[in-house]
Order: sequence, then C-alpha cells, then structure tokens
Amino acid sequence: MTTTVDLVPGVITTRDAIAATFGCGTFQGIEPADDAGKVFVYSDPSAGEEYGYTFDGRAEDDEFGPLYLYTGAGANGPQKPSGRNGSLLSAAEKGRQIHLFVANGKVPGSGAMWQRYIGQMVVDPVTPYEVRRAPGKDRIMRDVLVFRFRVAEGTTPAWTEADRLPAAPKSSVEITKPGPAAAVASPIALPEQTGAKVKKTEQHGTAETVADIPAGQRKVLRREGELVTAFVAHLAAAGHESHSFQITIKGEPGALTPDLYDATDHVLFEAKGQTTRSNVRMAIGQLADYRRYVPNREDLRVAVLLPSEPTADVQDLLAQEGVALVYQTTDGFAGWPLT
Repeated sequence: MTTTVDLVPGVITTRDAIAATFGCGTFQGIEPADDAGKVFVYSDPSAGEEYGYTFDGRAEDDEFGPLYLYTGAGANGPQKPSGRNGSLLSAAEKGRQIHLFVANGKVPGSGAMWQRYIGQMVVDPVTPYEVRRAPGKDRIMRDVLVFRFRVAEGTTPAWTEADRLPAAPKSSVEITKPGPAAAVASPIALPEQTGAKVKKTEQHGTAETVADIPAGQRKVLRREGELVTAFVAHLAAAGHESHSFQITIKGEPGALTPDLYDATDHVLFEAKGQTTRSNVRMAIGQLADYRRYVPNREDLRVAVLLPSEPTADVQDLLAQEGVALVYQTTDGFAGWPLT
C-alpha cells in the first residue's frame, strides 16, 4: 500500500514514501520533483563527519533570522553551481518550493534512514552559498558549495537542538577562493510560498519565520561582493596573488572566512559595502579576530576595503588602530599599494 506524505513540519517519513508521493528520486541529497514543483533536500551531518567536515546544520541566527547550512551535491572534485546544485539556485525563479529533511536514524531491518521534515526553505537571497574547502570521498581536498537556507514565510520549522551545526573536531586553516561574498552574482527574489502546511505545537518550538531581507541591505551586501571582485581584479592586474582562508576552530561550529588576503604583500583585507562608523568598527574587530590565525601573523598587515572615502574621524580611528585604509575611486583604489 502506498503511503502519502503530508508535508507537516515534524513528520517522520522515508525517501521512498516521498518519492512515491511527489515523483522524485531516492538516492541523492538534492532530489528535484519537477512535476510537483518542488525540490527535496536531505541533510545528514554525520555523512560529512565521516570525511572530516561538519558544514550541515542550523547555524547561529543572524540579523535576518534563522539559518540552516547545507553542503551541496558532488562527492569528488570541485562542486559546481549547476545540475542538482543549480536546481536550488533556480528554485525561486521557477516557482519551485524547497523542502528540507534531516536524517533521523535507521529504519529497523533496513539500510534506509528515517527522514524528519524540517519545513519549507528558501535559498538566502543575498548570499545563496559560500565556497568552503573539504575532502571528497576520495579524501582529496576540493571546493564545496555550502548553501544558506532561510525559513520560508509562514513556516514553523521543526528543528531541535540536535540539529545545531556540529562543533569542529579540530582547528585548521585552509586556503580558499578570495571573497565568499563574490560568489553572489545577482539577487534572488523570494517567491510566493504556499503549499506547505504549518503545524504549531509546543513540540515544534516557537514560530520562526524570516521576512524578506530589506532591499537596501541586499544592495549593501551585493556592493560588498562587487567591491571584493573589483579589487581582486585590480590585484591580479598588478601581478599580485590573492586568496582567502577558511578558519575552523576546535569546539566551535562553522568557520571564519576573511574577505581577502593579498599573498604578495602579506595583507589581510576586510571589505564593507558602506563607509559608516559602525561598519568600519565591525571590520576592525573582524580583522583583530582573523589575524590571530593567519600564517606569519607577526609581519601581517591589515586593511579595511571600502567603496568610497570615509569621514576624517573614521580615518583617524583606523590610523590609531593600526589598520590601513583602501577605498575605491573612479579610476582605481586609493591607499593601495600600502605604504
């Protein structure tokens, strides 16, 4: 007898039951169901732990609300924003709903896993994914895409404390591509979110929904990514090698990801999309944290990268903190190369 799956957050089911109901595959972590207008995502943090990384799980809430991280498809070699990964990036444009499940133990007498339905998600409209470094099944380090899921409007997610992002098993510093924010090519519109039923009970926690990220903030964060991209090109034209770092700290979840490192001049940059005092103060604090983990930090210089010249007092603040200033002009970047 075929079991029909009712998409109520907290329901526990199997991949086979989902496939029978919605017409999708059963073996991949990302399973599009084109006819049903859905994409099913299966997260299993323990699978990553086996190979030495722990990127899947509920991250700390930020100013926009709850956030769940999910490692994309591709067992070996660099992951690409196409194929099954592309089905997540194009879901909003195509009007498809994304539904997140988390592995919930083995089905007795079977090699299959129970799947607990968390709820309907949307890919973060500002930073859809970050590029991280992690080993593949072949144990060779490669780039992976770590998607950033937000809770769809009207959904009460059925996650628990067990779904929190696992702590890193060890501290490490890996070289990554420059500027995670540069991965954002264009804003992703949030679609109309309908079709998922909402079940509000105490066992599912309090209601947590995410509103559309303000257009102004989208523009600021997108400007930051474009600023990093332009500066990387500027460095490359001058013959400079640049990259960034993925810094994991034992006992802490997630990773620190500085914006840009100029390997030729041994300078660490933190970019901001606005020149306000609060943004610059945040950059100063971030650089103070990051620099402790950069190799040869004794000789490391740090700088803030801005889209335009800040006020004189903000410039004085940076000078007193020993942080260089580089800002974009109509014909290049003022303050670079550092003196």
